[in-house]
Amino acid sequence: MGVTGESQTLHATSVAIEGRAVLLMGLSGSGKSDLALRLIDRGGKLVSDDYTVLTRLGETLMASAPDRIAGKIEVRGVGIVEMELVAAAPVAVILNLGAEVERYPGVMQVTEIAGIAIPTLPLSPWEASAPIKVALALRAFGLATDGDGVAAAS
Repeated sequence: MGVTGESQTLHATSVAIEGRAVLLMGLSGSGKSDLALRLIDRGGKLVSDDYTVLTRLGETLMASAPDRIAGKIEVRGVGIVEMELVAAAPVAVILNLGAEVERYPGVMQVTEIAGIAIPTLPLSPWEASAPIKVALALRAFGLATDGDGVAAAS
């Protein structure tokens, strides 16, 4: 079981959509920042690009940016760009970029971080429909919050 205040930094990009963070995980060059830009273009807000600090707060896993990269996103071919950010958001779903995507997924996978199980799905970030699939995955599988960024009681 994780302890409140326990934190770790992961190689991941995070974007808040309607107050909940989507954690985009994958190797360098897997499309994390590119997909984040497309999600931001659809109304999402940057939490962190490339590295995300994850901190347990009760039964919620909060995503935030390390201070040195807060409010910055790497845009390949353009450089590092300043961007409005959300200081922190509760992680609702993890998307593994580059993992094999099955046509009809079977059992829901979960990733445990700081003792909290987060629904985890594979996603191909380069498809034109990827941002829409992110929104649908968040709606269908994302952990709920009570509106204050705290996991809702089951």
